[in-house]
Amino acid sequence: MNYEEAVAWLFASQLHGIKLGLENTQRLVEALGIHVSGPQTPKFLHVAGTNGKGSVCALLDSCCRAAGLRSGLFTSPHLITFRERIQFDGQMIGEAEVAEGLTQIRTLTADWDHAPTFFEITTALALTWFQRKGAQVVALETGMGGRLDSTNVIVPAVSVLTPIDLDHQQWLGESVAAIAREKAGIIKRGAPVVSAPQADEVRAVFDELATQQGTEIHYIKAPLTGREIALAGSHQPWNAALAVEALALAKLPVSNDAIERGLRDVVWPGRFQQAHPRFTIDGAHNPAAAQRLAQTWREVYGDKRATLILGILRDKDMRGICEALLPIAGRILAVPVPNPRTATPQEICKAIGQISPRQECIAVRDLPAAIRIAQSMERRALITGSLFLAGEALAHFQALPSPEPSAQ
Repeated sequence: MNYEEAVAWLFASQLHGIKLGLENTQRLVEALGIHVSGPQTPKFLHVAGTNGKGSVCALLDSCCRAAGLRSGLFTSPHLITFRERIQFDGQMIGEAEVAEGLTQIRTLTADWDHAPTFFEITTALALTWFQRKGAQVVALETGMGGRLDSTNVIVPAVSVLTPIDLDHQQWLGESVAAIAREKAGIIKRGAPVVSAPQADEVRAVFDELATQQGTEIHYIKAPLTGREIALAGSHQPWNAALAVEALALAKLPVSNDAIERGLRDVVWPGRFQQAHPRFTIDGAHNPAAAQRLAQTWREVYGDKRATLILGILRDKDMRGICEALLPIAGRILAVPVPNPRTATPQEICKAIGQISPRQECIAVRDLPAAIRIAQSMERRALITGSLFLAGEALAHFQALPSPEPSAQ
């Protein structure tokens, strides 16, 4: 298969749905000869949580690369190209390497009774590539949950837990305590754990599971200060503190100077990103992320309101996202998200009308049309509500082809 054929086959695997469990991934790991523990493996920095996972992984990777370590980065979803998910030394996996790896996995699994899912295949592809590249360290982001997430086949040098909130309730549970129990499944015996500050009910779950594994959780008590961080928002110094503590607990040779350079130079697209002088892009896709986005907007722009270009997936907490963003919104332009699960612009406007009947909301046929409308206004614009929409916006402003399909 060439790259296009390989990616088409991969995305067709979405027909198998989401399946939480480790059996297929463990089978792939064994069949591909992937080392997930022992002296031949990289030091895995395993990151789970509801919000901030990607930022923490990007910070970890940037600091490790600044220290001269051969560093892998595994994140999801992608914004424009699938290759973003798997990076080594700051470079995306090549098209030929994707094609080769997926062809191998397709051949290997052709007669399996239980076909592997999109995320199981992607995890196996990443781990294989990192091993071939001789990665010394890998910042590994869970896809969903933790306990039964495909990435949980590895043995971590450190487990990292970002703030826990409600998201993916249909898979992880209806309460933050239930979700915390799934996320904390990455805690392993003998591996140190570091966590962001958590609600009492989350902390109780984390402490219980850490005790069962015979390990202690180090909770971050304060944000990192005195360092320049390239990512906007008052939550990012907390993410940076989490990353720095994780590096220390993993006993990685990362100096203070490397940390300083890594924090200063980190790049994490689609998170309060200025893609154009008057347009900011952020993929906030749940109420907690939307609340942090609104706070960051105020920190940067004060009381100025945004022309809000808003697209949301139907299976997300639309009301909660809208309620969080309404305080910073001027006019709202509702658009579809490039995903089959999109809410229609009319559904978004209806939800906003139920919350704030006086709020102006215009249903717009697509993102390019909304951008043209926003450009005719004086206000700064904020494009948000979904990482899929963030990817479409980045491709638009960078004059790139439409984003490849995405999942997870």
